[in-house]
Parts: sequence; structure tokens; C-alpha cells
Amino acid sequence: MIHPEKQPSATTTVADMKSADVVVVGGGIVGLATAWKLVSRQPSASIILIEKEPVLAKHQTGHNSGVLHSGIYYKPGSVKALTCTTGRAEMVRFCETYDIEHEICGKVIVATQDLDLPRLDVLEERAAANGVKARRIERAELRELEPHAAGITGLHVPESGITNYTKVCLTLGRLLTEAGVELLTGTRVTAIDERADAVRLSTTAGDIQAGLVVTCGGLYSDRLARETAPDTTERIMPFRGEYYELAEHRRSLVNALIYPVPDPDFPFLGVHLTRMIDGSIHAGPNAVLALAREGYTWGDIDLGDLAEVLRNPGWWKLAKNYWRTGIGEYYRSLSKAAFVKALQRLVPELTADDLVPSPAGVRAQAVSTEGKLLDDFVWSETARVVNVLNAPSPAATASLAIGSQIVERLATHQG
Repeated sequence: MIHPEKQPSATTTVADMKSADVVVVGGGIVGLATAWKLVSRQPSASIILIEKEPVLAKHQTGHNSGVLHSGIYYKPGSVKALTCTTGRAEMVRFCETYDIEHEICGKVIVATQDLDLPRLDVLEERAAANGVKARRIERAELRELEPHAAGITGLHVPESGITNYTKVCLTLGRLLTEAGVELLTGTRVTAIDERADAVRLSTTAGDIQAGLVVTCGGLYSDRLARETAPDTTERIMPFRGEYYELAEHRRSLVNALIYPVPDPDFPFLGVHLTRMIDGSIHAGPNAVLALAREGYTWGDIDLGDLAEVLRNPGWWKLAKNYWRTGIGEYYRSLSKAAFVKALQRLVPELTADDLVPSPAGVRAQAVSTEGKLLDDFVWSETARVVNVLNAPSPAATASLAIGSQIVERLATHQG
């Protein structure tokens, strides 16, 4: 069960229950985008969206850096690659249509050492394969784009941009309400019972009967999936990404987006510098295992969540494979000086006095039983349920395209 202490009501009758053609569980950007695509395809369908928090987009989406990713990083042919490029263009059109602040500011990916050069070559090849505009730049041009950035060479990716995904979600929520979708915020799903003719969801606001269900539960996606697919082996591990931001008088050190060349074996991009749509400059994140699924600080501890991680053999295999990387991430978490040193590889002028703490985010990272960090989007299906199991970055950028793919899958269930 998702929450064993809350069992389905035995006294609720079918006549008492809400009902809908489709129920979407999760009020983050992927759930909202899926509901929007459902409305666009089937305007007469009855749809309910359930979110456990009192507001939309509280967790991953609400802590997002706001980057409109280009699609340069992703393995050609992967779901990420296919949805990011189309999703970015669709998200830009959405922002234009509904007057949501956004900017196509471009970004630079900088090689700071010879070790980065072969990886930069791979990124350039992926850009070409994924249809992403990217151009190799030498040091002189890098200094024109980002005067304070270090680097022996780099890639300029002009189609990258920034927006405010919380505003995107609030706009989607308004549009869904206007279209007749019922948004149940502050409502927790406690059990999902799939039957031959319908799906029954038990919630803190009463039982709901649905023809089809989509779960987009983010940090709880594996638990939701196991309600109808108990053999699901993937497990969510919460990785906290900690940030600083530049003091206001030092924002001029960064014009747009400055990224390092990422490690291809690790699905995190490394600490980088990101101009937000409000003009602030965020620095980070690192990636440390959170001690709770909603573990935004070291003081947020849930012994049940932690025990679940420690019981998972995938965690121990992951720790064995990445212990050196993990030590570095924890060191940067506990030492501001170490964090600053990582950032100085990108902008050498930065000092500890230039950085002030900024709120952290928690990434829902699916891990296999073999201890692999799943890098692509992953979903599972039963007869009446589609479960989104892994939706890492660039899920916000690609959300409208992901929503379209989920709706296509639902259409096959409807026969």
C-alpha cells in the first residue's frame, strides 16, 4: 500500500463515489501536461486530477531551475532525445501563447581540461544526431559570450533558454479547470484497485472510480506503480540537489547558462551556473542521497524512507559503483569551500563571499535492482493504468511531448 495506515473504505458504495473516464494522479508538470493533452484530444471526456499537496507543482517542478533544455545531452533514439527537442519547441509556443516569461538565451558547455575534449566531441555528435544546433567555439568566442568563464574550448547551444515552470503549471491548472477538469488538491491517494471493468482509487477525499488511470507521482511513482503492478522492480531514490546563488552585485559574472562537460556515465550534469528568469544566478546542484523522499535539508529524515533505501540491493550496488563520486558530492554538500572550488572551474573569479544559500530540490531518480541509475524516461502499463516511473530532467522541458506520448498509450487501452 502507499500508506498502510489509510485503508480503503469498506462502506463506500458505487453510487457514493466520484467517477471519471480518466484520473491523473500527480499535479506536477508531467501530470498537468498529460491532463491537458487528454483535454485537447478528447474534450468530452470526464477527467479528474489528484494532487496530494494543497498547491500544484510543489516538489520537483516547483524547485526546477527553469532551463529550456535543447536535447544535446541525450542518447540518439532515446525517449529523452525524441521528446526534448519537440517538447522544447512546444513549450516555447505555450509560453508565447499564454504570456509566460521566457527567453532563448543560449548556453555554453565548456571544456576546462584535455580530459573533456573527447566528451565534447561526443556531445557535438549527439547534437547533430538529435537535430540540435550546436557550434564549437574557441576561447576567444567563449570570452565574447561569457567574459568571465574559463575554458579551452566549448560548444555554444543557441536554442537553450529559461522560463518559470511553476507559472506554466499554474496556467495549465487554470486551463484545465476552464475545460471542466476537476482538480482535487490536498488529496492523497491511499490505494489503487484495478478491476476488470474499472479502477477504484481510495483517497483522503473519498473513493473514485475511473475507466483509465495515469500515475505521475514523482517522488512516490514507484509506490503508486506497485499498487497495480506489484512486480515493479525499479525503486525511486531521492537525490537532493543543493544550490547557492550569486549575491546580487556579482550577477554580472554570468550572462546566461554556463555548464561543464558532463560525465557520460553519470546522469547528473555537474554543478553549473544558471540565470533564472527573474535575473538571479543559481549555482549548483550537487547530488546527495536525501534521508527522506521529501528531504530538502539534512534535518529532513524519514526512517521509513531511509530503511526502504537500505533494504534495496540496488542501492548497495550503486554505492559500490559510484562511491568515489558520492564522496565528492557529500564533500561539496558539507564544505562550501569545496563547492566554490567546483564552480571556479567554470568562473575562476567566484569566491565564497559571492555565494548565498538557495533552496534545494529533490530529484526522483529511479534505480534498477542492478544498481543502475536509469537515465531515460520509464513507464509501465497494465490493462487500465499507465505508470510514469522515471521522469528525470528534461521532463519539464519535454512535458508536453511526454503528455502526448502517454495519451497515445491510453488510446490503445481504450481499444
